[in-house]
Order: sequence, then structure tokens, then C-alpha cells
Amino acid sequence: MRKREKDIGGNVRYMKNILFLSAGRRVELLRFARETLNKKDIPAQIFACDMSPTAPALFFADKQFIVPPINDVSYVEEIIKISRENKVDVIIPTIDTELLPLAERYGEITERTGALVNLSSEWTVSICRDKVRTAKFLQENGFGCPLLYEPEEVVFPAFIKPKHGSSSISANKINTQREMDFYLSIIPEPIIQEYIQGEEYTVDTFSDYDSNPVTIVPRKRLSVRSGEIMKGYIAKDREIIKQCKRLIKVLKLCGHNTVQCIKANNKICFIEINARFGGGAPMSLRAGADSIMNLVKLSDGETLAYSEEWLSDIFCSRFDDSIFFNDNGERLDL
Repeated sequence: MRKREKDIGGNVRYMKNILFLSAGRRVELLRFARETLNKKDIPAQIFACDMSPTAPALFFADKQFIVPPINDVSYVEEIIKISRENKVDVIIPTIDTELLPLAERYGEITERTGALVNLSSEWTVSICRDKVRTAKFLQENGFGCPLLYEPEEVVFPAFIKPKHGSSSISANKINTQREMDFYLSIIPEPIIQEYIQGEEYTVDTFSDYDSNPVTIVPRKRLSVRSGEIMKGYIAKDREIIKQCKRLIKVLKLCGHNTVQCIKANNKICFIEINARFGGGAPMSLRAGADSIMNLVKLSDGETLAYSEEWLSDIFCSRFDDSIFFNDNGERLDL
């Protein structure tokens, strides 16, 4: 049973509790969650967990939890325990490596906690987490996608990356046989694909749990650091939106997901699908595609309709910030 509060008029309102997993540096996302619920006058508590007590996002939460590493057998059980004890309504994973362990126990998590998890099915997540399966799925279903190469058939330039990679770590353009041999020797389970030259886009998609599209926001990647967008341009690109609508239905995406694609010669080429909030998601959220509120509404059993009532033709430039705290973990305003 959700915690209830009464407003000034005596009307009963339900407290909404949101738990962010692997919170890390997701300060923007936590801040937005708090702001959007406050604007709607919805009583809320923002919780965050991480394996590191110095993760900056922890200091922007109402309650913080230190949890085991994701590869620890007790990780999912700890998330269930935290969610039950704190009456969590919405659980939001934020990094790739936790998606499959959570998806494998999705039914158990929702049954034991009563929370809505921003996560697609195990089938969908397993495709998104394996870049070879992603490429083959896209090709088999008629989506534009870079060709997969065997090492002996590579046409340079090409692109090499880890099969289960994240955050563009060890993802590199290769121009020669020598470069390819070097990266093959240091990248675990590498895959090699055709190099596509064009405009790169990140697309924030949101769909309900029947994979009906709700919002689709293309963001042109103007500047990127460590795989995360730092400067972007939001625009209603009709062809990208059209292709993403079909992708959502075919891949059965649920909740907020992050799709990466390249637009070249007016054709859309999908390169990656992250079944979670991407680091640059606050760009789309602040433009009006409010995935946090959509998750809250779905947790209350509301039905959502497709909407394009978000700002277009706008730039966003992100920046770094710092937080200070003492030995006791108390935040300092310096």
C-alpha cells in the first residue's frame, strides 16, 4: 500500500517513491525527477543506490543505499529488499550491466515489490545487450544497419567494438590491417562492422508495456565525450520518428529506451539500442518528453497516448559540476 498524505484541502494523495539504481553521476536525472513531481504537486521521495559511497548522485536523493556490485549474487535480492522496505513505486536502472540480471527476475521483482520497473522483457534486453544479436535482429527485420564483417573480409575503414560493450569503451574506427590486428588483440569478444559516415543521432523513446509508442525524441549528436552526448540539437526528424515507431513494436521495447542511429543519404542506419535511460536523457525530458511522469502514470494504471508535445529545434549544451562532503558523508556547501 502506497503511503498517503493529505493536502491543504483534505484530499488524499499518494506518496510516489522512485528508486534509481547505479545512480553514479546521474545528478541531472535525479534533479529532473524531483522537479517534475514537485511541479505536478505530487508528494515524492527520490531514492538512489550505488556500490560506491562517493557516487555524487547519492547526495541528491532523500535516502541513499550502498549495494553490492552488480555481479554479486545478492545484488537483485538487495534491490528487492530496499524496494519492499521503502514502498518503492518505480525502479529505474541506469547502466547496461544490470539490465539482464534484473530482466531475468523481472516477474519476481514486480510481484514481490509492487513496483514498476523501467525495463523491457528478458528477450528484448538480451538482444540489446549483445551487439551481434542486435545487428542480426535489425537486418532480419528490414532495418538499416551496418554490415557485420568477419576479420578476413573487412573493407576499410571499418568499426570495431566489444560485443557486450557500453559507453563507447574500446569502440574505434579502424583504417588499416595493422590497426585491426591491434584492437583484435586487446578488445574482449570484438565485433567488426561497416563504417557509416553521416549525422549521428540519439533517440529517446518511451513506450507503454504493450510497446505502444508514447514519445520519440531525436537528438543530433554535436559533441560527445566518453560515448555520452555533451552538445545536441533536438528536432522532429519525421523519418527517424517513423523508423523508431516500427522498431519499438518489433523489438517490443517498454518504458524509456535510448536508440542510436546514423542518418546518411536520407537513410536511417541503426547502430545501437540501450534498453535504459541514456546519459543525455535529461535533454529530452526538459524539452517536454517527460518519461519520469509517464512511468509514474503507468505505475498508477493510467493509459498513455502518443504525443509530440515537446520542444523542437532547440540546442542543449551540458556541463560539469562538483559536490563536496566530509568524512561522515555530510554534504558541504562550498
